[in-house]
Amino acid sequence: MLSGFGLGASCGFAFGLAVGLSRYVERSLDPTIQMIRMVPHLALTTLFVLWFGIGETAKVLLIAKGAFFPLYINTYLAIRNVDGKYFEVARVLGFSGKKRLYRLVVPAIMPGVFLGIRLSVAVSWLGLVVAEIMGSTSGIGYMMMDARAMSMTATVFVGIFLFAILGKTSDSLVLALERRVLRWRDSFGGR
Repeated sequence: MLSGFGLGASCGFAFGLAVGLSRYVERSLDPTIQMIRMVPHLALTTLFVLWFGIGETAKVLLIAKGAFFPLYINTYLAIRNVDGKYFEVARVLGFSGKKRLYRLVVPAIMPGVFLGIRLSVAVSWLGLVVAEIMGSTSGIGYMMMDARAMSMTATVFVGIFLFAILGKTSDSLVLALERRVLRWRDSFGGR
């Protein structure tokens, strides 16, 4: 799951950054990316098993496909939602492209990026379940399918519980990292 998440999230962030910063890149890449996003996981699972066999490569790529899109979309939208006045101020102050990226864009988009990371982690767990149920010889999803075939309902519930615990734990870790990285942010925290 971590390999697939790492691959998909890093590519999603890089593509989201490129598409968000350049209208030319957006016109070139975004329509194709959106088309691929609409292809369901279950449809690709069969294709990945045919191409890569029942093994880790198919699982990692399926998880990466799921992790890519939430981070891509949130990074792209976070960049496009940065107030244009900030870019004007950066231009007036003579910021170079690199300085503008690190001093303006990255801090401004971090809340959206962390939301994308949280969504990508959740979709990565979903992708792992789909990959293990559809084409695997081990793992929690495989254990659940094996238990289903033998009418072992308790084992299926154990698998569901394990995925819920793993998902909540990973989400809590990302949330803690977000609070630490964005502690400078002065935003409404609820009542």
